[in-house]
Amino acid sequence: MYRAIVIGASAGGLYAIRDLLVPLPSDFRIPIIIVQHLSPTSENYMVEFLNKNTSLNIKEVDEKEPIKPNMVYIAPPNYHVLIEEDETFTLSADEKVNYSRPSIDVLFYSAADIYKKELIGVVLTGANDDGARGLFTIRKNGGLGIVQTPSSAEAPQMPSAAILEANPEYIIEISEIAKLLIEMNKRSD
Repeated sequence: MYRAIVIGASAGGLYAIRDLLVPLPSDFRIPIIIVQHLSPTSENYMVEFLNKNTSLNIKEVDEKEPIKPNMVYIAPPNYHVLIEEDETFTLSADEKVNYSRPSIDVLFYSAADIYKKELIGVVLTGANDDGARGLFTIRKNGGLGIVQTPSSAEAPQMPSAAILEANPEYIIEISEIAKLLIEMNKRSD
């Protein structure tokens, strides 16, 4: 049974995330937390875009907000997102990690620490190696690792780095990731 899904994306991520979320049913129970590398001054158009294009409940992470089922949470621009033991969010303006804030690794490390084997980590398109060490940590703690096939990614560097570092269980295209998450959601009911 899985209690959370964390997803990281960078270059090309907006449409990759949309394509991953669109097939998910409106009653998808496992909470999803997403870090998409954004400009620090971004208005986070992503939440509005995904709410228009999917049937899911999508919102930007708020400080100390409890993580609930049937929700998709998006990291706000210029803040790292961490998960606390009581399954609430903490936002941090600490130094950039892998040249990024929000950093995928920061989210993945804290989620792996809280959810252990009940966590799914997903690395999508991106032009750096953020997420690779975080996905390794998820796998080391017993969680499931999924990476977008580099050849199907707009920017293959991030998925390629995650494959080398984390040796994920699945290296598949986005449509297959969506099918797999739907199957995992059914098993978690």
